[in-house]
Amino acid sequence: MEQDTTSARERLVVTGQVQGVGFRPFVYRLAMECGLSGRVANTPAGVAVEVQGAPGSVEDFARRLAAELPPLARIVRLTRETLPPLEGEAEFSIVHSEAGEGHQVLISPDTATCPDCLAELFDPGNRRFLYPFINCTNCGPRYTITRSIPYDRPFTSMACFPLCDDCRGEYEDPLDRRFHAQPNACPVCGPRVWLADAAGRELCRGDEAGRECARHLAQGRIAAVKGLGGFHLAVDALNEVAVARLRERKHRPGKPLAVMVRDLAAARALAEVGEAEAALMSGIERPIVLCRRKSGGALPSGIAPDTDFVGLMLPYAPLQHVLFHHLCALSGDGAALVMTSGNVSGDPIALGNREALARLSDIADVFLLHDRDILIRADDSVVRPAPALPGEGGAQAAPLFLRRSRGYTPRPVFLDRDGPCVLGTGPELKNTLCLTKGEMAFVSQHIGDMENLATFGFWREIAAHLADILQVRPSLMVHDLHPGYMTTRHALEQAGEPGGLPVAGLAHHYAHAHAVLAENRFSGRALVLALDGTGLGEDDTLWGGECLLVDTESLDHARLGSLTSLRLPGGEAAIREPWRVGAAALWELGETDAVDGARPWLPAFGKAAEVVAQMLEKNLNCPATTSCGRLFDAAAALCGLGLSISYEAQAAILLEQAQDMAETGAYPCPVKEAEGRLVLDARELLAALWADVRGRAPDRAVVGRAARRFHLGLAQGLAELARAAAEASGTDTVGLSGGCLLNLSLARDLPRALAARGLSVLVHRELPPGDGCVSLGQAVWGRLFLG
Repeated sequence: MEQDTTSARERLVVTGQVQGVGFRPFVYRLAMECGLSGRVANTPAGVAVEVQGAPGSVEDFARRLAAELPPLARIVRLTRETLPPLEGEAEFSIVHSEAGEGHQVLISPDTATCPDCLAELFDPGNRRFLYPFINCTNCGPRYTITRSIPYDRPFTSMACFPLCDDCRGEYEDPLDRRFHAQPNACPVCGPRVWLADAAGRELCRGDEAGRECARHLAQGRIAAVKGLGGFHLAVDALNEVAVARLRERKHRPGKPLAVMVRDLAAARALAEVGEAEAALMSGIERPIVLCRRKSGGALPSGIAPDTDFVGLMLPYAPLQHVLFHHLCALSGDGAALVMTSGNVSGDPIALGNREALARLSDIADVFLLHDRDILIRADDSVVRPAPALPGEGGAQAAPLFLRRSRGYTPRPVFLDRDGPCVLGTGPELKNTLCLTKGEMAFVSQHIGDMENLATFGFWREIAAHLADILQVRPSLMVHDLHPGYMTTRHALEQAGEPGGLPVAGLAHHYAHAHAVLAENRFSGRALVLALDGTGLGEDDTLWGGECLLVDTESLDHARLGSLTSLRLPGGEAAIREPWRVGAAALWELGETDAVDGARPWLPAFGKAAEVVAQMLEKNLNCPATTSCGRLFDAAAALCGLGLSISYEAQAAILLEQAQDMAETGAYPCPVKEAEGRLVLDARELLAALWADVRGRAPDRAVVGRAARRFHLGLAQGLAELARAAAEASGTDTVGLSGGCLLNLSLARDLPRALAARGLSVLVHRELPPGDGCVSLGQAVWGRLFLG
């Protein structure tokens, strides 16, 4: 039989984010337009496509397949294989998903309601008018409703909602944008919403529930609103008394609160929203975006009392759009709601209806509930536009993450090579965990501070869930060196059980270093400035301002430099009361008179200051640290700022806020050699600051100049430290990691200072520079450990 030379057949396998995002109907339509026969199916290897037809049409199909993707689709790899043509094949078909081990398909994150669905949501003639669960293949919940792979309706929390005839017709029509939209639903067959009081008694259902909830909010009451990844606590953001009431009930006295508004026009009425902020705020991820508050704007100071920046976000779930539809009818288009995590500070976000009623009834007056289960908790992500690196031009639309969660996870970080599966357990604060698979690293959503069993339970949920949906089993678990961390204890305990995983420990700041290099797919030797609070170093002391040399090809690393150490009188108490660090700094400068009237903390902490002086004199419970975060605390305390804090980095935020940006002078911060390494002498930095503010700390102008000189001096000093280390090590690449890089001044000024010294700078763009990146660093180092 002669081979058919008039037609060609190819098999194309696509891996990436190609399930549940309208990829197969896109392939179907493309095949129709190109006049091809064949088939498409979800398989463990990815989406497998076979097409047959004229050779030019097959080639055109392959080109367009990679170039014309649905909005949520992402291709990681596309392979092509020539096949012999099949006789008698006349149609193109979509076949059922194939289950199997070792799949290569990525699950889509939850995404904001698309323009098509929004148009239908507010069309009175549409059968989904004001239906708060409208979605299609281009938008809606994904990760938070997914139980397992493949991403098909029976494996989601929509399994208990059988499709009505109309919805099934959409679901089964390859030309409909709801073809195989797994959360597809309507008022006839889908989830329902209702309003309840704090005792759980139903007050009303359906559209009336949203209308009544809006009325309660307009009257200053607090509502618990079920979202995509958990509950929000909502209150009228323009009502100062209501905001204060929420803070009191939630036990959140000072930490900034996020605000949701209807659209960009409403956001711009409250804050300065530039192009970069608007692009982030209106993207499909819909994070909270930090924007500078407008002077004299309508937001009360209680929203963010310590800073000019406010976290704004737009609605991303149809229930939120419906709520604002009713709220704006009552309060006008400029209505704004605080939308903060539905928890008591320190606990995970509430997930289910019963859990929310049990945990939030002392905070919320009413509960806007529904019966679509949330399977996976995910807080809102928090970002700001990333400062441009030298040579990049203006501000970028790329995010600088403060918290990476809903909208971004479980999007992977792509690594520079393949490797075994490793679990990075993450740090104690701002915990995430990480699982690697091939050349991808999957960093979990923000889990939180591992300070109670509830948060550790959340950690275990996510560790099991990620391993299940990725269908991997780690070969190694990497933990922090600190023996008291929950994740460290868990790793060591399970290693001792039958069938337990091998474990290895890595110092906190080396994990930071490996994380920033992995994000940038850097290979070889590099320096990293790891600048944060405190973490246990390899010498069992508290690190936090480190210049590290790391080799991504081996386990070799070295601590080439650090900041001078500061003592922490009272240990953890000094972190909660930064004035103690200020007192310790003065002690090291020879200022040992604890009751010297120039000290800003004496009016509030006079008696305690005498006790701290005794502790310093006897070196009793005064652990030393090289922490950059504690250096900020000391500087803030000397300026009379943040003497006692209620949330992490509050003193540093106050110091940054106080800066006089017109100031150009910089305090000295020289590099010296001591203890076998380079040392950045921060004592001179603090001595110069104290000379300026001593006895004058309440003066805003004096403090403003001093705060700016401190920031500029620190940036120049760190750059000099890196230059000296680069000269000693023969490398000119410097990575920047650690929570201090969330300080906008340092994030802008330090890369400029490094570039001015001829150094190449690498920064975080996919994960937070704070502790949310640590699990990635642990995991990629673990692959080196396995060889």
